[in-house]
Amino acid sequence: MNQDDLFKNIISHSKEYGFIFQSSEIYDGLSAVYDYGQYGAELKKNIREYWWKSMVQLHENIVGIDAAIFMHPTTWKASGHIDAFNDPLIDNKDSKKRYRADVLIEEYVSKIEAKIEKEVTKAQERFGESFNEEMYRKTNPRVVEYATEAEGINTRFKAALEASDLAEVKQIIVDLQIACPVSGSRNWTDVRQFNLMFSTAMGSVSEDASEIYLRPETAQGIFVNFRNVQKSGRMKIPFGIAQTGKAFRNEIVARQFIFRMREFEQMEMQFFVRPGDEMKWYEYWKETRLAWHKNLGISDKKYRYHDHLKLAHYANAACDIEFDFPFGFKELEGIHSRTDFDLKQHEKHSGKKLQYFDPELNQNYVPYVVETSVGLDRMFLAILSASYKEEKLEDGSERTVLNLPPALAPIKVAVLPLMKKDGLPEMARTFLDELKFDFLCQYDEKDAIGKRYRRQDAIGTPLCITIDHDSLTDKTVTIRYRDTMQQERIAISELKNKVEEIVGMKKLLKALK
Repeated sequence: MNQDDLFKNIISHSKEYGFIFQSSEIYDGLSAVYDYGQYGAELKKNIREYWWKSMVQLHENIVGIDAAIFMHPTTWKASGHIDAFNDPLIDNKDSKKRYRADVLIEEYVSKIEAKIEKEVTKAQERFGESFNEEMYRKTNPRVVEYATEAEGINTRFKAALEASDLAEVKQIIVDLQIACPVSGSRNWTDVRQFNLMFSTAMGSVSEDASEIYLRPETAQGIFVNFRNVQKSGRMKIPFGIAQTGKAFRNEIVARQFIFRMREFEQMEMQFFVRPGDEMKWYEYWKETRLAWHKNLGISDKKYRYHDHLKLAHYANAACDIEFDFPFGFKELEGIHSRTDFDLKQHEKHSGKKLQYFDPELNQNYVPYVVETSVGLDRMFLAILSASYKEEKLEDGSERTVLNLPPALAPIKVAVLPLMKKDGLPEMARTFLDELKFDFLCQYDEKDAIGKRYRRQDAIGTPLCITIDHDSLTDKTVTIRYRDTMQQERIAISELKNKVEEIVGMKKLLKALK
């Protein structure tokens, strides 16, 4: 199955099994806005819980807040969003489709990089254990040619972005002969900047209303509360403030399902440090956050770092953790060294001091900040994409299964009486009533047991517990494991501990280093 077909199947599966629906679908939907169904809401909640507990519960010097979506409009002037929160857009005159100019160039470079990886993979297969990848990348003429081309484009592109030279950005697209994916033509408009913030009005009557914005990021709610949290929590540098919540961006080019939406959720942590220590903590959080992702058991090959070509106006270092989605490597999480830009800007515009008195240095200073920011919806899509499998079984039948990390699965346990008689449903209900206080369970007695297993596979349930006639006498049940489809007979007295061992969040958290 090619990647395009895989992505289509994931989208179709998401709707069919209650993970994600198009928003307002009965009215033909709202573009780039989605609703999470009954299983999607649970998976999303579990991902959020994994992030929150690993970030706040496991760190004594990180606390969480929940800032309001509406903020004083001067907030966004101070942060630079009103003046500089723009995307470079370009239209194809023939297809009438609009694209982000930077994405067109980045995707062109990604194709070159994919050619490099293809050459390396072929060489690995040819030379086996004797293969020296580092030497091959430096000396193979074709690989060197590709790498030189990609580096040249990136250097030119970076210079254009830093100079805000939109004419040069267009010229790069023209020189690379990048064509519109829809029309195939190279008939482009000029590149223009477009501000991404949603504005609305707050006030009881229109003439008295003031313009405010839906927040385009959650970080500013942390910065404006820096002193409140530091004083009330008696926090000492270094310390972090975390929060999760909705953000809103008027994405003109919103594609690729829930990867790029107009309403989305972020999980962000701002870590406040001494000036001069920021690069040490930047490297620390780069490693820590990548380890958090890999802890889910998804292949290491799905992740990579990508350093930013152009730094944001507030940063002195920035990189992304990219994930190999069905449509290629794209940003999953950003780690940024934001310097003291945000706190100083809010000091300047508010007239309030946002400083920290360091008793060890006996001085006041505006802390530097290292940020980690991951999109919850993108995290959802990454996990869903990596977990979706279509398998052909030994007996010739097929199954669709979501190999979700057990602790994140929407339903942890399915309780299945073998038959709808002879006291089996009653006994199954007894187990359900006991387990549901600790785990989200599902009861199902309809259809043959094989069909019920397939339904649970499709929503990613790690464990199925089957109650049969022997259960009535020997006090044992059958546990069926989703990933292997193997079955095990287990005493009822051991059931709860067994389930906790396999699906508990504690196991996932303890595995973090």
